[in-house]
Amino acid sequence: MEFIEIQQLKLWWLYILLGIDTIIVGSIVLFDKGGMSWQDLKDIYFLPVFAIALPYIVVYFVTNNVLTLSIDQCGINYKYWPFSKNKTVSWTRIEKMYIRKYDAFGEYGGWGLRNRLWFKFNDKAYVFNDNNLGLQLELNNNKRLLFSTSKTEELSLFLINLKTKYNIGAIETDVRER
Repeated sequence: MEFIEIQQLKLWWLYILLGIDTIIVGSIVLFDKGGMSWQDLKDIYFLPVFAIALPYIVVYFVTNNVLTLSIDQCGINYKYWPFSKNKTVSWTRIEKMYIRKYDAFGEYGGWGLRNRLWFKFNDKAYVFNDNNLGLQLELNNNKRLLFSTSKTEELSLFLINLKTKYNIGAIETDVRER
């Protein structure tokens, strides 16, 4: 019995902003005072081409990373390469675990791998969607982890089954407000 969820950031609007940036940089390079010749481009080591291509590469890299969250009788396993390698949180390390509502922008300042605002470094979140419901873990060492989920009902039913079958006391089955 295992629950697996794979999520990734969907930042399509960044490509629109990069397109506008490409038009601006390209028009400056090509049309400013007659434009740049092939020799001028070679003399500056194709720097404008790299200035246009680098933001696309960075956005492509960030939007194609995936968070893999799996829950089973041994604990919770998550991976968000290259920011977080394969990590496992065993049931003995979890004090409480429940599904709660959150505000991605108000509490964590946005989406992705985030720390809680106002220098609360013991509270980390993996926020990848706009559903505003996530799995909150409160660990024994006063650290907190939040994982956004788009499969709220399936996760809730899985946690109820896991709690009854393996008698895991850390799982709380109610949905909480902040």
